Amino acid sequence: MENLNTHIESGNFQSVLPKNLVEKASEILKEIEYPTTRNEHWKYTRLTKISKKNFVINNQFKVDNIKDFKIIQNAYNLVFVNGFFQESLSSNEDLEGVEITPISNNNTDKIGENIKLETEIFNSLNTVYATGGFAIKIKSSNSIEKPIQIINISTNEHVISTTRNHFILEKNSKAFIVQTYFSNQANQIFDNHINEYLIGENANLTVDKIQQYSDEVYAVITEQIEQEKGSIFTQNTFSLDGDLIRNNTNIEVKGENCTTNINGIYLGNNNQHIDNHTTIDHIAPHCNSNELYKGIATDKSTIVFNGKVYVRPNAQKINAFQSNANILLSDDASINSKPELEIYADDVKCSHGSTTGQLDEEAIFYLQARGISRKSAINFLIGAFLEDVTEKIKNDELKDFVQKRVESKLEIKN
Repeated sequence: MENLNTHIESGNFQSVLPKNLVEKASEILKEIEYPTTRNEHWKYTRLTKISKKNFVINNQFKVDNIKDFKIIQNAYNLVFVNGFFQESLSSNEDLEGVEITPISNNNTDKIGENIKLETEIFNSLNTVYATGGFAIKIKSSNSIEKPIQIINISTNEHVISTTRNHFILEKNSKAFIVQTYFSNQANQIFDNHINEYLIGENANLTVDKIQQYSDEVYAVITEQIEQEKGSIFTQNTFSLDGDLIRNNTNIEVKGENCTTNINGIYLGNNNQHIDNHTTIDHIAPHCNSNELYKGIATDKSTIVFNGKVYVRPNAQKINAFQSNANILLSDDASINSKPELEIYADDVKCSHGSTTGQLDEEAIFYLQARGISRKSAINFLIGAFLEDVTEKIKNDELKDFVQKRVESKLEIKN
């Protein structure tokens, strides 16, 4: 079998992650194959756009400024171009209550502790080829008001962009992190990023993730989250553009009295493929989780949602609610939705649901009868459909960016 390392040209590059992790992942890559649609977790997603192409690690490409990529103006910015940290474009002041160190200087055993390598080729690829990233610690009892905005920009062609960030929120801390993913004059780019979050006792973390790629960009982005007692974790994911996007969100709720909220909007047009896979694993009792994903597919795009909630035997008194709703705007688009519950406790309240349909023609006619054009009526109904997700965005600049992008992408021509 062909060694999977051969399709990535790395030159003399050395991963920034600990040597023992890199060696382990390198051995795995000698044996592992790309998953096919016979693999249940990849049933609806073909990976030939990635597996049949060659990519290169290259830190020579630059961008002049981040004016077009900085969504939140008053934020602490960390900027990466093709996976390499750009100090000149990033914030350089100290952020009170926060320790930020290059991940290459951080040898904590916690890095990679919960990242599966043996069965996850993209995790192993990330580990072997990680070009940059930070270990970010929010110190105990600190509430960080300024958002930490991590801006990832991919540019040029046939480049692989690979970062690894590791976040620790200590006891009673609070933070807001924005992860943005953009492309600029990009052709056949492969983004493969991993973010690890360790959320301590009574800590509160909100993560908003924006994916705004161009065509010919392929992305696999993984979030690994661990929650301790009394913590709150909220993630809002907005997949707004890109050729092939796969999001893996894996949450282990290890402490009692935790709250977990994950929400998402994904928009597909042309031949785009967007796949969201989420797992919430309730290990401890007395916890709540809420999951709401909404999608719109038009043209010949394909949407995939697979959300799984586990409730372990000792995790009594769990309230877990999951909902996935989709709208098809084209007969050629397709949506594959698979919400799942796996419950081993008996004193729980859990539900899941999935709906897929088209816009209500009677509602469109009703609005047209009151002097509203068909185009405006459709846009109004789409906005109303997505509103209960967009309303979860607390930052006004971020909300405005998402709403404008939704309106622009799904604009219906008269």
